[in-house]
Amino acid sequence: MTTIGVLALQGDVREHLLALASTDALARPIRRPAELDDVDALVIPGGESTTMSKLVGEFELYEPIRKRIADGMPVYGSCAGMIMLATEVLDGRPDQRGFDGIEMTVRRNAFGRQVDSFEAPVEIVGVPGPRFDAVFIRAPWVERVGDGVRVLGRVTEGPAADRIVAVRQGNLLATAFHPELTGDLRVHQYFVDMVRDATA
Repeated sequence: MTTIGVLALQGDVREHLLALASTDALARPIRRPAELDDVDALVIPGGESTTMSKLVGEFELYEPIRKRIADGMPVYGSCAGMIMLATEVLDGRPDQRGFDGIEMTVRRNAFGRQVDSFEAPVEIVGVPGPRFDAVFIRAPWVERVGDGVRVLGRVTEGPAADRIVAVRQGNLLATAFHPELTGDLRVHQYFVDMVRDATA
């Protein structure tokens, strides 16, 4: 069975664990470097990116996760997880660190503060069915992508129309929104299928 870890330091850990379990993957919380050895892939959940960055350092997870990413481990980041995977972050703290996985520039809190949270339809390339009802909470958006990055989703209507909110680079996937809060498992299933293809 495919085993996927969820970085369990802060954020929507429980929701991702439940969503992954509903796709028939084995989901495990990850808090220590040694626990990474037992998973095929990793989810970096939504939460607060500066707090998450600090905790990743305190739990000595930066280098182990970076190494697994360099070795090809599939990783999915949602919201704060997208920020953690970006090579460049705008409006972040000067001491904020990430995993430099996806060649993209992400603007932190681009859609506004907590009170500006909203839902918007997003069509995601490779995810069948109707447009995804995406939940954005203090969400980032992507301002620039590198040559190797595929844009999978943009906001389709409203004042944020055409903003990039879903990307993929190799085995790395990121969304600005929170599919774990919707009950719609299609993004998680897409990632599980990515993992199975990468580990076949």
